[in-house]
Amino acid sequence: MESHEMDRERLGEPVVHVIDDDKQVREALLDLFLVTHWQASAYSSGSEFLDTVDTTGPGCIVIDLRMPGESGLEVQSRLISTGIRMPVIFLTAHADVAASVKAMKAGACDFLTKPFVTKDLLAAVGNAIRIDGERRKLEAERDQIGALANTLTPREEQVMFGVVSGLMNKQVAYELGISEMTVKLHRMSVMRKMQSRSLADLVRKVEKLRKN
Repeated sequence: MESHEMDRERLGEPVVHVIDDDKQVREALLDLFLVTHWQASAYSSGSEFLDTVDTTGPGCIVIDLRMPGESGLEVQSRLISTGIRMPVIFLTAHADVAASVKAMKAGACDFLTKPFVTKDLLAAVGNAIRIDGERRKLEAERDQIGALANTLTPREEQVMFGVVSGLMNKQVAYELGISEMTVKLHRMSVMRKMQSRSLADLVRKVEKLRKN
């Protein structure tokens, strides 16, 4: 592994992970990202990357499409199969339309042809870092909401889903075979446990849970 060690890495700053079998390309990209103040590390193969990196950290991957042994597309497939959701940017010296379509369908963030325009690569990396940050923020919020939902009793959960589906208290009571007063009490408890001050906020939180 080649890298530019910086204090930001310990602070959880995003890292640009370069995967390319060409040492000169790796070094050039590391220098570029250093100059533009990105934390960066480089690897000669997908296996070296997967065996070395804590992929739970923030960042993105810049990978060569065609490499000896395991290709960039094969590495992308391994990333997906292992649940690694870090954004991927492909670089290739070949204008391979079929490969680019396959990469983008599999979730690649961008696909650039070598020799790439520096500003295009930096823009792609900036966009990938932004996408990764937004995804992580959303996942953290979902985890927080999930933790709140786990405090609900089974009956409270039934009442919650009834309420957010648009049913009135008496309709929820009828559906569950309980009194309207009991529904009201459960609803109050749900609002408290879910830390929601309004029905609109509760609906928003449940929608986020359903997207998991």
